[in-house]
Amino acid sequence: MNKESNVGSLVLIVDDEYIGRETLQSVLEGEGYQLEMAESGFQAIEKAKQLLPDVILLDVMMPGMTGFEVCQRIRSDPQIAEIPIIILTALDDRESLLNALKAGADDFISKPFDRYELRARLLGITRLNRYQKLLQERAKLREANAQLLNAYEATIEGLSHALDLRDRETEGHSRRVTEVTVKLAQALDISEDEITHIRRGALLHDVGKIGIPDSILHKPDTLTEAEWITMRKHPQFAYNMLAPIEYLRQALAIPYNHHEKWDGTGYPRGLKGEEIPMSARLFAIADVWDALTSNRPYRDAWTAEQALAYIREQSGKHFDPRVVELFFQVIEST
Repeated sequence: MNKESNVGSLVLIVDDEYIGRETLQSVLEGEGYQLEMAESGFQAIEKAKQLLPDVILLDVMMPGMTGFEVCQRIRSDPQIAEIPIIILTALDDRESLLNALKAGADDFISKPFDRYELRARLLGITRLNRYQKLLQERAKLREANAQLLNAYEATIEGLSHALDLRDRETEGHSRRVTEVTVKLAQALDISEDEITHIRRGALLHDVGKIGIPDSILHKPDTLTEAEWITMRKHPQFAYNMLAPIEYLRQALAIPYNHHEKWDGTGYPRGLKGEEIPMSARLFAIADVWDALTSNRPYRDAWTAEQALAYIREQSGKHFDPRVVELFFQVIEST
């Protein structure tokens, strides 16, 4: 028998007779179990609540409360209902077996028992119980991870909204461009896992503007060349902020590259053509579309026809020609 499998398993032995408890103790000593004793059904229930044993070895014929009654009470108490129970009894008949199973016992062993059979049955129950506990712990861990991911997503959306509020003229912009970018990604049959990263990146595309002074970000007039140099640093600021965060590393492509252009004239790195990550190419066209069709302090929103004509004209310049065609297909289908 593999005693390592038993280490740490707590067994509650319930028998009103001293000789019965001593017999079980002698059989199980040296097998790696922790052993606790109860002399009555009432004491068994109290110790089960206090100790939460891994398994209960339960005698049937006891004064005051039979083993069947103890088993039923344990099964009706949510705190201890899941504890495995092996009933031990000298009543070797079919009716006793059925009563044990009806009461909620996991196993039934007749007295006098074979010590090797008892050890084998107990080992099987403790292994199964440990496996069930492992599954429960994994389920709890999955739930905790899901809650943590939901908290992360809510934080990202909150930060995105805060960025839009800081740059008041673009309120709602991040949500809108994210929706369009996701539609484009779905039209390309990009995997859901990758779309999750694209969505995060789109929401955080302007996070680097946190590093841009308000005097530049909110300037009502045309920026000077020096101010443009500062403004063009925001993708690099975004990279510096997000790269150390492992959770957001796969979402970096859009915040870092959304101002790159197909012809290589963009910033901050001057990437050209397919050097630009696909997610950034998708986002670039969604970003310009939303900017052109939204009101700005310095101009009224363009009509859809004007914006579409501009996007078509920028095919092969600002935008990937294949993404332009995809964009028109998506726009026409909505």
